[in-house]
Amino acid sequence: MFPKDQKYYFPAEWHPHESTWLSWPVNTDTWDQKFPAIYPAYTSFIKEISKKEVVNINCGNEVEKVKTILIEYNIDLSNIVLHNFKTNDSWCRDHGPAFLINKENDKKIVIDWEYNAWGGKYPPFDSDNDIPKKIAEFLNLKSIKPNIVMEGGSVEFNGEGIVMTSRSCLLNKNRNPHLNQGDIEKLLHKFYGTEQVLWIEDGIVGDDTDGHIDDTVRWVNNDTVISMVESDKSDANHVILKENLALLNKMRLINGKPLNVIEIEMPKAVFERGERLPASYANFYICNAGVIVPTYRCDKDEKALQILSSVFKDRPVIGIDSTEIIWGLGSFHCLSQQEPKANFKN
Repeated sequence: MFPKDQKYYFPAEWHPHESTWLSWPVNTDTWDQKFPAIYPAYTSFIKEISKKEVVNINCGNEVEKVKTILIEYNIDLSNIVLHNFKTNDSWCRDHGPAFLINKENDKKIVIDWEYNAWGGKYPPFDSDNDIPKKIAEFLNLKSIKPNIVMEGGSVEFNGEGIVMTSRSCLLNKNRNPHLNQGDIEKLLHKFYGTEQVLWIEDGIVGDDTDGHIDDTVRWVNNDTVISMVESDKSDANHVILKENLALLNKMRLINGKPLNVIEIEMPKAVFERGERLPASYANFYICNAGVIVPTYRCDKDEKALQILSSVFKDRPVIGIDSTEIIWGLGSFHCLSQQEPKANFKN
């Protein structure tokens, strides 16, 4: 039987968390000269999350080094757990476990998808691929291995049966070349417990993941998404995001109602050494303590924070400068993976 047959589902990100899982940045190929320039933003991210949930951090053999850095940045360690689980890189959204909850008995399981570093772009990735199994064993949770490549940043859930994703990523032949769109939809339903798949086309310029959804479109409640848009017609993202927006405006929910779409303007383009980086406000992370939003020292930052504050009325919206973090080609959502809380209604 598949997880869906057993009443398991992937909760929306705003579902109360048991904890957040992170993988400490270690890869010098990813972060280059940005060590230690990324630490102020990264530790601020940890500090905000840890106010209302446990933060589990995969540290490999650098547990003592990480502890020292956290103390230097005045992080209260009482809600921090450091693990000697080795990783190749820091993108826990993509290599971390997918936690599902049972609708009837609140039991949790882990889906251990295959991870190949976005189509084999950045070997080695064997340690990253082992992370879901190690976390499941640590938590004493049952683990299911579909033997299919899937990344957490490529799928976005409303918690009520709908998953949104992009064709450019999930249909890319560098992931699962033996599967077509219909095959992938069936697998999403079987292993994530969903009923409907909504597809956009592509991702933003500078995104090396082949178009992850978490840089373009995000659920903010069960019938509403924010969609990144680019009003500058000369910008390379203008047409991409315009086409995605048109698709969103045509979409219908399971109940037949149109999708509610809220537009947020892209930040000013961020470049480093002539390279366009995938800076986007959509790469926010919803945790118990608030919604942590990447900002980019840009005059559009405040407007984005205002829009998100108008949507998330149950928790604060917190902007953290991601100008250094985005050098690694991802931001706060890419760095994190939520572990949902069971028995949250009791």
